[in-house]
Amino acid sequence: MQSLDFDQRPILVFWESTRACLLACKHCRAEAIEQPVEGELSTEEAIRFVDSLTSFGRPYPVLIITGGDVLMRQDVFVLAQRARDLGIPVGMAPSVTPRLTDERIAGMRDVGVKVVSISLDGASAATHDRIRGVPGHFEDTVRALRRLVEAGFQVQVNTAVMKDNVEDLPGIVEIMKQSGVGIWEVFFLIHVGRGRDASELSAAECEDVAHFLFEASAHDLTVRTVEAPAFRRVVAERKEASTEARGGGQVRRHYSLGALYDRLTTRLYGLLGPPVSHPKAQTSGTRDGKGIVFVAHDGTVYPAGFLPIPLGNVREEPLSQIYRDHPLLRDIRAANFGGRCGVCEYRNGCGGSRSRAYAHSGDPLGEDPACGYTPRSAALER
Repeated sequence: MQSLDFDQRPILVFWESTRACLLACKHCRAEAIEQPVEGELSTEEAIRFVDSLTSFGRPYPVLIITGGDVLMRQDVFVLAQRARDLGIPVGMAPSVTPRLTDERIAGMRDVGVKVVSISLDGASAATHDRIRGVPGHFEDTVRALRRLVEAGFQVQVNTAVMKDNVEDLPGIVEIMKQSGVGIWEVFFLIHVGRGRDASELSAAECEDVAHFLFEASAHDLTVRTVEAPAFRRVVAERKEASTEARGGGQVRRHYSLGALYDRLTTRLYGLLGPPVSHPKAQTSGTRDGKGIVFVAHDGTVYPAGFLPIPLGNVREEPLSQIYRDHPLLRDIRAANFGGRCGVCEYRNGCGGSRSRAYAHSGDPLGEDPACGYTPRSAALER
């Protein structure tokens, strides 16, 4: 994947196939509702969109069909089959609702879906159900994870981390290990959609969580982050560190971490014991608009689902043309950033969250306020 030219093609195309969903999650980016909203791509338009992905050339990007709830679209399996027939890899992100039946699980498998992601936002019903807005949803979610693993899918857990659930992270790792789940994608909250009412972590807390995630990845768990590309800097620092700074109490002292890191790692090792593998933290140099692009329910293209700056519409021009030619995406891929992100030695591999920069300052090329790192060039000037 690292050899891909991100100026020419993304790795992932996220398609918000519908905003309809039976849940009412407090952090929902899409502000999903129970019925499809006006303007969703028709079946014919969606087929043309899927077909257009071949214009990127091989290797084709992976199409991640998300929502809302993908299972609220009656034609979702037709569209997934179309992608499969063209050789486009497909992943799905269904919601855990009564629509996630054994029949539909089999349907996903039959149309060639290999990876399915499910959201788990707490290690207990008290936390998860409060965030998801449905009593009993936690137990349904844990059962769904096991059903999907048993059906042969590569299952990914998505967790939106915020002040409301950060202490639950070690318990979520335990549930994943017990369920046979091997991939964890952790979304660091952005103030968009219903997420405006939830609580973002501070920069120091984000740093603590990033170091904890590195520890979690040494429990034979592939860990990725969304809207926290600074995790890649943390991974690089940890892998380059001296032996004395790689484990135990030395980590907190060496990286000036806080009590949150201590609590999370102590709980993790209490639940799962010491590390069992080399860290499996993924560090591909993607970011909003670089290797990733988002298509909304109505065909509008955005750099990412959390960065609401419209770039064009697939009803009017091919996604490949928008992705390759839009000036904002060119600036993002060239790392033409302001503030600390613009002078940081990690600006190419990390580059900061463009979505968070925009949410806080209105400038998608500004610095990411969730990263407290001081670039070496800035430190030398002091």
